[in-house]
Amino acid sequence: MKPYTFNPQPFLADKQSAMQGYVTSEPYAVEKAAAFKPDIILLADYGFNTYSTLIETRRDLIDKKPDLVQRFVDASVIGWYNYLYRDNALGNAMIKKLNPEMTDELLAYSLAKMKEYGIVDSGDTLRNGIGAMTDARVASFFDKMVRAGVVRPRHRLPQGLHASLYQQGRRPRSAAKN
Repeated sequence: MKPYTFNPQPFLADKQSAMQGYVTSEPYAVEKAAAFKPDIILLADYGFNTYSTLIETRRDLIDKKPDLVQRFVDASVIGWYNYLYRDNALGNAMIKKLNPEMTDELLAYSLAKMKEYGIVDSGDTLRNGIGAMTDARVASFFDKMVRAGVVRPRHRLPQGLHASLYQQGRRPRSAAKN
């Protein structure tokens, strides 16, 4: 096991190695550096079905300003629909401004991979909209963490923990694929 360095060179130098990464980025870097397509193994295909890249906030902000929190979540969902299925030129311009290493080619690759692998819009989101979360999936991840010894089984998450921030089946106005 070697620490991840955000550099594909150790992987390229050792044909018996594997490297972690995002399906939207690292395979692209390998293809550019070594002119071959690496095999991709998604952890989700092997039962690791946790949520990723979550919106987090403090409980007191939810309690004191629930409308503000809901509007932020709704705006994020609308942003994802617009980025994936509508004109994402303004989003790409902002990404490149904040991260000058990003290129149009990499952004196009990333978007294609997000769609191909259902990174943002698949599973529960196909039924309930981008941002949907379920108690069953949260419990599945929690149980995996208990089995791995990361958390103790006596700690239990309250059911519906996510429901205060995103109502299942409710898409913000103007959030749709078409």
